[in-house]
Amino acid sequence: MASAGGAAPPPVLLVLGDSLSAAFGIGQDRGWVALMQQRLAEQGYPHRVVNASVSGETSAGGVARLPQLLGQHRPAVVVLELGANDGLRAIPAKVLGENLRAMIDAAQAAGAKVLLLGIRLPPNYGAAFNARFEKVYAEVAAEKGVALETFFLRGVAEQRALMQPDGLHPGAEAQPLLLDNVWPALVPLLDASRTAISGSAPTSG
Repeated sequence: MASAGGAAPPPVLLVLGDSLSAAFGIGQDRGWVALMQQRLAEQGYPHRVVNASVSGETSAGGVARLPQLLGQHRPAVVVLELGANDGLRAIPAKVLGENLRAMIDAAQAAGAKVLLLGIRLPPNYGAAFNARFEKVYAEVAAEKGVALETFFLRGVAEQRALMQPDGLHPGAEAQPLLLDNVWPALVPLLDASRTAISGSAPTSG
């Protein structure tokens, strides 16, 4: 749909996550999602970021909220960062997988490209549970054909100085590193959605 001036509105990048993406404890403007909007502008991407992340959110909560968000914002790209609270509440990995699949199906049905951000749990949850939990992201991404960042907190969770005192939430200094983790997997989706919006996509096979 074109605006009153005739130009198409900017494509929307929707982030659906939990406190890791809601800038818990540091302020919205310092979180990695806010930094992503800045980087998009700096690198010439027209996308407008909508951060629908809520502290404490579970994958079930994401399933419940996503349809309304898709209808309201009609995103070109959806970044799913959910599962940490499932793991902390010992929700079975099978349930997490089912919920991730449901969200990906809904986003793809709405025409959005999807990036899934993988989460790992603290070691005190046990090696077997953690392995099942981590494996879910790779299995779902492969099954649904979506982009995957295997460990969203890579290089951050291992560094105590980058975490807040609770040991669960990255501090302000860690936010650019989180964005750097996300960016390589996100760029192809940004490029594809920008080309599709412009209507100049090549017709190669």
